[in-house]
Order: sequence, then structure tokens, then C-alpha cells
Amino acid sequence: MLATTPAFLHWLAVGAKESLAMLWMTWWPLVLGFTLAGVVQSVVPRGGLRARLGATTPRSVATASLLGVVSSSCSYAASATSRAMFARGASWSNSLIFMVASTNLVVELGVVLYLLLGWQFLLAQLIGGAVMVVLLALTTRVLFNAAREARLATRVHLDAPPPLQSGGSLRQRLRDRESLATAARYTLGDLKMVRKELVAGFVIAGFLSVHVPATWWRHLFWSGHGAWTVLENVLVAPLLAVVTFVCSVGNIPLAATLWGHGVAFGGVVAFIFADLVTLPLLFIYRRYYGAGSAGRLFLQLWFVISASGLLVNGLFHVTALVPSRHLRVLDGQFPLGATLVLNVLAAAVLAVAWWLSRATPSRVRVATDPVCGMSVDVTAPAATAQRDGVTYYFCSPRCRDRFERRGDARDGVESTRAAIDPVCQMPVEVRPSAPSAEGADGLTYYFCCEGCRRTFLAGPRLPTSQPVA
Repeated sequence: MLATTPAFLHWLAVGAKESLAMLWMTWWPLVLGFTLAGVVQSVVPRGGLRARLGATTPRSVATASLLGVVSSSCSYAASATSRAMFARGASWSNSLIFMVASTNLVVELGVVLYLLLGWQFLLAQLIGGAVMVVLLALTTRVLFNAAREARLATRVHLDAPPPLQSGGSLRQRLRDRESLATAARYTLGDLKMVRKELVAGFVIAGFLSVHVPATWWRHLFWSGHGAWTVLENVLVAPLLAVVTFVCSVGNIPLAATLWGHGVAFGGVVAFIFADLVTLPLLFIYRRYYGAGSAGRLFLQLWFVISASGLLVNGLFHVTALVPSRHLRVLDGQFPLGATLVLNVLAAAVLAVAWWLSRATPSRVRVATDPVCGMSVDVTAPAATAQRDGVTYYFCSPRCRDRFERRGDARDGVESTRAAIDPVCQMPVEVRPSAPSAEGADGLTYYFCCEGCRRTFLAGPRLPTSQPVA
């Protein structure tokens, strides 16, 4: 026992060090990607886009893809938002296209792909993502006819949210401190949402890259059989994603490990695209749509993912764009120089984002999911809950259900409390810095701005909504 303990500790230390080295290499691009995504989510109005997705046309498919690109990269949030869009009038096909685009065509995914695997995989992501969108539009009617889609719509019916009000030009919103603070909240919320997936991805990839021999991978993925190798790899890679439980950006380090151990180019691309078929998500689909529809959705996604990987593999071989084989094993090394400078700057950006999110009063277009910490647009939340007169907003029904089961807000996440401005009816985040006043009834009312507070105090006015006490 004493002889084996040091060996096990060494094994553990080598794997953990490799995982940290991978995180060190990708820290700044992760921060850059999530920051850009936060800015896009803050300044790009999305309310108008949602109204154009009722019928599946080339224009609506492009709109659904664009909406996905400017949305969160989290697979759980994407599945919940896709369901909400479908319930509010988007076609089933456009809802699925949004879900795929929001997890496979987002900025942070491309940046990490470029750093860990090279520009060829970034290009494959863009081309393969477009192929997946087209295949989804073509195959949805095969597996989901009009009658089944109607039953699904009845099952997931939700009340329509109020339209998103966003004033000012794009340039004005980019210069507005409140818009930047909103972007900071999206950035930090998205990072909190996928923190478990990111940690799992780096830990799994680090240990696999240094401890799993190449022979093991050859048992799982064929090699040396020409076209049959590629076909087997693109079919098996999504199944590996199901059991590894790693989704969103977290599966990129593991994809780099697969590439270094001999998996075909198309197989690695298919694995990258398979973040929507992990086992927890399959259970979520079952709860959303029922077992039969969830099974059809899995088969559709498996086909679309594998077909996209196969087509991209053929295209890149014909054009001689397949990159050289390499395994990103850093041997526990932490490169300095430019990497150190960029990582320090990334840490500074996160610090500024944290300060902006805390120091800038908000009119609360964004609330914090009290379960996972993700930022939620309060004009179109995936789910809400009331407790003690306080409204809580959630990124998905999954988080809402966890919140209701446990009875309080834990996981170290500060929950967002919201009240309604009795003057203008805007939602207001309850913070010490928010303008407030005590009414004649002895209750405390919160306001979106000092002007509404002065209006409330100027004369007798009966509140039209219940405030937070």
C-alpha cells in the first residue's frame, strides 16, 4: 500500500498538471470569446428577430442561425431557449437551428478551436455548422411531421414575453455604461453557467492525453481502413460525447486529444459538434418533449452531426486542407512571454467586468439565475418562480425545478431580487444603490431611475404592483 501510494499521487499530479497547462494556454482566448459574446448579447436587439421565425424559409433559417450566433454557448441554456422560442411561435425547425448555431457557431468556441487545433478546424467549424443548419432544415419534416409538431407545440406552450425594448443606435449602446455593464453581466453569467463543463473538459483531456495509450483509442476508433475508417469515426464520435458528459466549449480540449491519438478529421469535427447529445441533455429533451420525440431528436442530431463531419472530411481532403497530425501535450509546461502577458490582460478584463457588473446601477434587463449564476434576459426568461413576493428568473426550467426542490438559493450564487417600478412598470433589481422610497403604506418601493422616484414622491399615487418589502 505504501509503495503504491506515491505512484498514484505521481499519476494524479501529472494529469492535473497537464490539465492546468491546457487551461493556461487557453485562458485568454476563453475570456476574449466570452467577453465578445457578452457585448454582442447586450447591444444586439433580439426581440425583432424572434418574431420572424414562424415559418421555415431560407430567410427565417438565416435569422435563426444569426440569433444563435449572438446567444449563449451553453448547451443547457440553448436547449431551454430553443424550447421557449418554439412555444412562442417559432417553427420547430428554426428552434432546432437556433439551438445548434448557439452552441457550435459562437465566438468563444472558434477562438479556442483556433488555439488548440489550428485554423483548419476553425474553418471546419464554420463550414460544418452551415451544413448542419441546412441538414436540419431538410430533415425536420421527415422525423417531425405537421401532426407531431402540433402535439409538441401543445406540450410546451408558454406565455409570450413582452418585447425587448432597446433604444439608441448601436454606437450609442456601445458607449453607454449601462450597456457595457449589461455586457459584463452576460460575460460573467455565461462563464458561471459553463464552469463545470469547462473544468470537466480540461480535467478529462489532460488525463487522457498523458495517461491513455494510443492503442486504446485504436480499439474504439478504426484506423487504416480508408473510407470505412472515416464513416466509423463520425458515427462513434457523437456516442463518445454522450458518455463523456462534456458539452459546450469544454469538449474542445478532449477533441484535441482525439485528434492527436489518430481519430479521423471528420470524426473529431463530429465530436466537436456533439455537445448537444450528452446524456444529461438527452434526459432534458425527454422531459421537454416526451420520450418518443426525444428519441427522434437524438436520431436527427446524430445523423446531422455525423453527416456534417463526413462532408467536411471529404471537402478538406479534396482541397488538401486537412492539418498535420499532432497531439497537444504540453508536458506540464506553462509558456510565458506573450501567453503570460495575454493571460494577465484577460484577468484584468474579468476584474473590470466584475466591477462594472457590481458598481453600475441597472434597469434590469438582466437578472442572475440563483441556481447556476447565468445572466438571464428578464424580458424573455426560460422560466420564473415567485417566493415571498420576489420574482426569480432562470436560464432553464431545469434550474427553476432545482430551485423549487431545495427551497433556497445555494451553490454560492447571489440570487437576484426584482421589484416593479410603480411609476413606469419597469423591472428593477433590488440593490442598495437602487433608488428607493418608503410609501404611505410602510412598504419600500424601488425605482429604475431618480426621475421615477421624484415622480412617486411628488404627489399621491397608488402603486400598481406589489413591491418587494
